[in-house]
Order: sequence, then C-alpha cells, then structure tokens
Amino acid sequence: MRIDDYRDSDNVEDRRGGGGIGGGGLGIGGIVLALVISYFTGINPMTLLGFMEQTPLAQHSAPAAHKPPSDDKSARFVAKVLASTEDVWTQVFRESGKHYEPPKLVLFSGQTPTACGTGQTAMGPFYCPGDKKVYIDLAFYHELEARFHAPGQFAQAYVIAHEVGHHVQNLLGIANKVHSAQQRSGKVEANALSVRMELQADCLAGVWGKRANDMRKILDPGDLEAALNAASAIGDDRLQQQAQGRIVPESFTHGSSKQRVRWFRRGFDTGDMNQCATFKAAEL
Repeated sequence: MRIDDYRDSDNVEDRRGGGGIGGGGLGIGGIVLALVISYFTGINPMTLLGFMEQTPLAQHSAPAAHKPPSDDKSARFVAKVLASTEDVWTQVFRESGKHYEPPKLVLFSGQTPTACGTGQTAMGPFYCPGDKKVYIDLAFYHELEARFHAPGQFAQAYVIAHEVGHHVQNLLGIANKVHSAQQRSGKVEANALSVRMELQADCLAGVWGKRANDMRKILDPGDLEAALNAASAIGDDRLQQQAQGRIVPESFTHGSSKQRVRWFRRGFDTGDMNQCATFKAAEL
C-alpha cells in the first residue's frame, strides 16, 4: 500500500501511556459473563464488554491526549489512512451538497473512557456515535494477522475505513434510525438490523478504497485481496464456528464472511455510496 507520502491527519488523539483508566482490561470472568449474557439476549458480546458496562471508571475524564510520536510507524500509518478517509468523504459529501465533519481517532491501550462507556481492547476497534470518535488499540493489528490470518496494510486500513463508515452513517442520520428501530424490535429483528448496518459500513469502506485509489493510486497488487481476506476472516459465521463449534445465523450482528466480502466488493467496484443500500436489499 503506497501511503507513506500521504499527510498525517490532525484528528488523531494518542492516549497511550497517559494513565487511562487502567490497562488491564476485563478478566476472564468478565468475558465469560459477557458471553453468557450474549447467549440469552442475542446482544453482541463485544458490546457487552464495554458499551453496556457503565462502570464508575467510565465516568472518569479521558487522559490528556497528544499527537503520536513522529517515529511511531504504526500510529503514523493510522493517521495517514484517516487523512485519506477525510479527503474521500469530504469530496463525496460535497458532491451531494453536504458538509463532512471528520471524526477524531483515539489511540489507546487497555481501556479508556468514551461517551459510550468504557472502551476495552477486547472489543476491537469501534466507533462511538456519542462523541463521534473512532477508538483503536493498535495491538488489534497483531490479532488481525496472528489470530485472523489477515495480514497487510490494506487489511489494516479496511478496519479503520469500516469504523469511519459508521461515522458516515451517524452523520447521515442512519444510525439514529436503526437504533430507534432496534428499541422497538425483538432481539432477532434487532440483530438483523445490526447486520444490515455493519454490511453497509463494509460497503462504505469499499467506496473509500475505490475513491482513495482513484485519487492517489495507493494500492499495490494484492492489496484488495488482503482487505477481502480481512472482511472474510471476521464474518460472524467464521467467528462463531471458531468460538463455539456451531453457527447460529439468527444471532449474527455483523454478517457472514460471504456477505461482508460481497458488500465491501460492491462499494469498491462502484465507488458509489448509493450502491450501499443494505436496508433496501431483498438479499444480503
């Protein structure tokens, strides 16, 4: 991925080493409890690990943020990818007569306070609509390669672009509509809405990839395959099979591997966010 000569975004907050609210994360007991609750409620366990856990720690003020060190290659890579999303979505929004407000991206270690509760490393990267920030512990990239067998810079960039896709949904009012509909629905219907929401974010990540490459020719041979591999590796069916040895489609919250690949590919092939209409699609 050719992004070294891209500018660094000014919207990165580095909270690593700032004390945070403790770096230990949840113990195994907390993770098991989240999995048990998830089994009976259908709520994504990653959500339970942080967003639904409103501990006193979550009320603490965030540690002082600073810019990533200039010699931190991983942090600077993230800053460059974020800058690329800013350029792409500013252009896309302008084309439809709208103004794009870029999100902040927070680097943290262990856990950190957010407007959505306590952010935990165990949750993986996530977007909080309450403060319009993307949160990521860069240790996730090691997990992406070692556990999910999805190496490559474009695979890492896809992760950021997916979370920025949620920010785009938030700005367009899609997130609020989905949340309201979920509150009026049973758990199976709420999960189905979540799947459509996540697949749309995958498609928006694909739109970014297409547009970014058209702007600056950032992709090398094999980069697209790396992103598709990452999308496939974190499909609900594959994760459930690995974790519990069986697949429960009605409990999906992000979509199957095949679905995630299909929608990312649709966004990448078209570069058109209007093609990301997952909520109108008869078949995902």
